[in-house]
Amino acid sequence: MSNYYDDKDLRKFGKISDWNETLGTKFFDYYSEVFKEGKLTAREKSLIALAVAHTEQCPYCIDAYTKDGLQRGITKEEMMEALHVGAAIKSGATLVHGVQMMNKVNKLDL
Repeated sequence: MSNYYDDKDLRKFGKISDWNETLGTKFFDYYSEVFKEGKLTAREKSLIALAVAHTEQCPYCIDAYTKDGLQRGITKEEMMEALHVGAAIKSGATLVHGVQMMNKVNKLDL
């Protein structure tokens, strides 16, 4: 195997129900419900999913939602902008935890 992640494994995602049908079914029911049109369009949800896929660093999700986004007419520029939004939030979340470190230093710094 040349890569740890095999893109063919994405097609096996449905098999997660094989070893626990009850929980697998509940997950897929939930997943399907989340991605139905609601206050957000399927296109908007796809773009959000693509950004989150990158912040979570899931290659399977990146593949799936890149393809899904293209099929929904999302442009490469929109995809990249969404990735930058995700990156900004991820880096901001990292940096804001610096306040915790600063508080600890101030408490311990006699």
